[in-house]
Parts: sequence; C-alpha cells; structure tokens
Amino acid sequence: VVPTAILFVYSFCERDEVGGVIFTFTLDNYQRVFDPVYVRIFVRSIGYAGLTTLICVIIGYPMAYYIARAPEARRNQLLLLVMVPFWTSFLIRTYAWITILKQEGLLNGLLQAMQLTASPLSLMYTPTAVVIGLVYAYLPFMILPIYSSAEKLDHALVEAAYDLGAGPLRAFASVIIPLTMPGIAAGTLLVFVPAIGMFAITDLMGGAKVPMIGNVIQNQFMQARDWPFGAALGVVFMLLFAVTYLLL
Repeated sequence: VVPTAILFVYSFCERDEVGGVIFTFTLDNYQRVFDPVYVRIFVRSIGYAGLTTLICVIIGYPMAYYIARAPEARRNQLLLLVMVPFWTSFLIRTYAWITILKQEGLLNGLLQAMQLTASPLSLMYTPTAVVIGLVYAYLPFMILPIYSSAEKLDHALVEAAYDLGAGPLRAFASVIIPLTMPGIAAGTLLVFVPAIGMFAITDLMGGAKVPMIGNVIQNQFMQARDWPFGAALGVVFMLLFAVTYLLL
C-alpha cells in the first residue's frame, strides 16, 4: 500500500532540472500519458499481452486438462515438468531463447541441417521473438490455474452429457469449459497483466525495437529521471489492471 501511495502522490508532482521531485500539484503528467505516442504504446502493449494470453490459453488448456486427467503418479511428474523452469533464473531462460533463435543458433542450425531453409532466418529482435519469449515466460501461469479447476471437475457430469446425446465437442463446450472457467479467468489475469508491463523480454529479445509500456516506465525512472511522469504511467497501468480484474 505504501509504495502505491507514494507512486500516486508522485504522479501529481513536477520534475526539476536535475531529476528531483517537486511537490507541487499538477495534472500535466496525466495529460502527457494520453499523448498519441504513449496511447499507441499502451495499445501495442495490450495487443501483445492479448496475443500472448490467447496463445497461452490455446497451448495451456489442453496441457492442463491432460495433466488433470492423468493417473496421480504421472500427474505429479507432469506438474514437476511444468515447474522445472522456475528452478532457473528468468534472465538465464531468456538468454537461452536468444541462443536458440539467433542466426547462428540451434534452431537455424537444425533447419539448415535438415535443408528446410537455404539461409538463416532472422528471428531475433522481431515481434515474433518477443511473443515467443512472453509465451514461454508466462505459460506455466496459465497451466497451473486451469489444472486446478480441471482436477476438481466431476467427470461424471461429462459422462452424463454423453448419455444425454452430446458429442465430444458439445460436451466440451457446454460442460467442461464452463466448469473450468474460473481457472481460465485466473490464468488470463496472471498472464495478461504482467505481460503488459514486461520490459526485460522486449529489451533482450526485441532489441528495444518493440517498446511496451513497461519499457517506457523503466526509462522514465532510470534514464530520463522523470519520476512524476513515470509514476503517472504506473498509476494508469494499475488502473488498467483493476479494469481487467473487474472484467474477469
């Protein structure tokens, strides 16, 4: 609460010539937030976060449901595999993807060895690389909540749907999805909101060519030393989080 309150107070302050904070009330920082440049960055951040969330749902839901339906001994092994990436530093995992995707990396070497490409693909420092990094970083946060909901699913209800004439697709859409929706909602919240504010992946894998709102906030505090404006961006970001939470 205290850091959030400080951020809120700073957002109404001014910046002096050397980067200090002047405690005078102003709304200029919030006016700057709605400058078309920053609005585009917000929209881009929401777009990337939305795409990341969608891909995580598409990949994570089948995985989570399969794990939840697996025998208990195998289920624990599969959950362990989902958790293994957390045993390694986030930056190390990101640099591992850089090693895989760069022109002299593992993926291009494999594609050329299989004669699927004549020359290395330019994957690094592109929007594609950023999305890959975001999906990899946040996929476990989608799998685990959905798994929790799917594990509690009473499979007798699915069998009842089959007995009443529903096919696999109808049973999936009318029974399984509604009953596991709390897990989908929780996973969406855990992926969408932090993906908007991510700056490390966009810097490392996007080469700072795809700035998101997290990059802008970091730059305002660290490079530009405009803490009041960075605080205003942070407050708007938190409001966006609140709206997302209410919608879900």
